[in-house]
Amino acid sequence: MNNTCSTKIMKIQELKQEIKEELNSILSYWMGHTVDQTNGGFIGRIDHDNTLYPLAPKGSVLNARILWAFSAAFLTTGNKQYLVMAKRAYRYIDQYFIDKEFGGVYWSVNYKGEPLDTKKQVYAIAFVLYAFCEYYKATADIQARNKAIELYQLIQQHSYDPVKGGYFEAFSENWQLLEDLRLSTKDANEKKTMNTHLHILEAYTNLYRIWPFPDLVMYQKKLIHHFLKDIIHPDTGHLQLFFDENWQVKGNTVSYGHDIEASWLLPEAATILNDEELIVACNAIAVCMTEATMEGIDTDGGLWYEKDPVQQHLVKEKHSWPQAEALVGFINAWQITGNKEYLLSAYKTWQFIQAHIIDKKKGEWFWGVYADYNIMHQEDKVGIWKCPYHNTRACLELLRRLK
Repeated sequence: MNNTCSTKIMKIQELKQEIKEELNSILSYWMGHTVDQTNGGFIGRIDHDNTLYPLAPKGSVLNARILWAFSAAFLTTGNKQYLVMAKRAYRYIDQYFIDKEFGGVYWSVNYKGEPLDTKKQVYAIAFVLYAFCEYYKATADIQARNKAIELYQLIQQHSYDPVKGGYFEAFSENWQLLEDLRLSTKDANEKKTMNTHLHILEAYTNLYRIWPFPDLVMYQKKLIHHFLKDIIHPDTGHLQLFFDENWQVKGNTVSYGHDIEASWLLPEAATILNDEELIVACNAIAVCMTEATMEGIDTDGGLWYEKDPVQQHLVKEKHSWPQAEALVGFINAWQITGNKEYLLSAYKTWQFIQAHIIDKKKGEWFWGVYADYNIMHQEDKVGIWKCPYHNTRACLELLRRLK
């Protein structure tokens, strides 16, 4: 074995060890800080300084991501503490977030578990479906599997567009159309979005692992084709983010984090389906999307947040979640192509995370940093959107891929 090869193996082993330690650190933070001993489940908000807000609302996305993270971590490590946390999360979601009358998932509940925002955001339903599948894999609890299938059937019944394909964004508590479909205030109010489709894709991939139903295969293939035909820009390789019901593009924003996230979720979906033609197509587009993401990488290895290509305006913030996705996306591109430059990019991103994103004093990851490396203090450590998902998943993916 030559020296270059030996050095690369040594670096990969070193990276794996650091990632393993970081996984333990992340999940230790969530076990130590977020359990709501008074009202059940998990605290709805913890700020940058680890101040707890026990009366804060509790979000379905946060709780689903907690459930997924601890279920997946248990499957990888066998740590029974993680299973205890997963069971706690599952019970809470099942008791308080599942709408027993109309089906589906509430967007949020108050600190007591009472329904707060009862809209049916398909993005959130997809995350609970995703998490229930992972919990079933960890526990073999048939009820979790059945509930995942029920959520899939609800998405297909209410959200699927039988005319133009794809999925509509949001509905009222009893599944009526809404005027305001937005996932967050920063989003465009459009009927179809890349983000919801991406996480339905992710959820259906996980569902297929435990329930390879023929109709699920058909809808998953349609989803992949929408990405290849409608969502990914044919010239730039970037994701297009917002659409009307006819798949007409609305807006020009580039989201580098979503680009690199989709670059590995698409090949994963095709591979699970064992469709060779789709695998080839998704691997090819994954490399294109990775190259498109590279324009958002700074010299320090960090990934910028967003860009408006028309105004040539770059949002000079480096949020934590795109860094986590870049780790996986670059490793994925390296594994597809054998091009060591992608592996080097993953190393550089990890070095940036270690230097600027991990909170070495108080635990977990900062929301992000500005161009001058000042921390985004106003953002949360735990909240509706700040969850143990992107960073935990990146750690687990790297441990799996670098065996």
